[in-house]
Amino acid sequence: MTSSPLFDIEGRIALITGSSRGIGRALAQGLLEAGCTVVLNGRDEAVLARTHAELAPAGKVFARAFDVTDSAAVAANVAAIEDEVGPIDILVNNTGTQHRAPLVDFPDEDWHRLIGTNLTSAFLMGREVARRMVPRRRGKIINICSVQSETVRPGIAPYAATKGGLKLLTKGMCADLGPSGIQVNGLGPGYFATELTEALVADEEFSAWVRGRTPAGRWGQVSDLIGALIFLASPASDFVSGQVLYVDGGMLSVL
Repeated sequence: MTSSPLFDIEGRIALITGSSRGIGRALAQGLLEAGCTVVLNGRDEAVLARTHAELAPAGKVFARAFDVTDSAAVAANVAAIEDEVGPIDILVNNTGTQHRAPLVDFPDEDWHRLIGTNLTSAFLMGREVARRMVPRRRGKIINICSVQSETVRPGIAPYAATKGGLKLLTKGMCADLGPSGIQVNGLGPGYFATELTEALVADEEFSAWVRGRTPAGRWGQVSDLIGALIFLASPASDFVSGQVLYVDGGMLSVL
């Protein structure tokens, strides 16, 4: 719970896509602990059910398995969530995936998969939830961007393209939805230690590069994202929109 009304989001309904594991799971837990009712989302029903059971003691949590890259599934499930749980106050577009390969060897199918998962999903979810937020004239949409929204390393050009696109989608959504009282912002993690980056963390050469490239001198922990998320989801950010808040230990600030 928070003590300041500026950061009070108790009782708000939050939907977090891709929240059965990794950063999405941590964001869901953070919003639960802040007093939100949370709707988890993922495609793997078994993993989603396990996460739901693990988080249930922390607060009021629901789970909804559907494909956020499927327009019809998005429309049907957003409607069902609002009917069964209540109006969505906070949407966190977290679903994302990665594929590393040299540009000249990058397969077509992986390009399209990254575009669909990392960018199209945010468009479809943002559009559908905004259709319901606009008449209510309130709402918070938070797109999970990346330091790769600004910069890139070899082997991840398509991933960076999706995250750069997501940054501009965030700004465009702000322009369209701001007059209806909806704030749209991005949250941009740096290099974070999660189960999805275990191999990178274990690679001592790469891990040393991350620590040396980051003024904070370490990998991010998922708990480092919670404060920024609560700020962007709360009344404290009511005049903040179209921005990306980078939580990267200072990585983007130095050469």
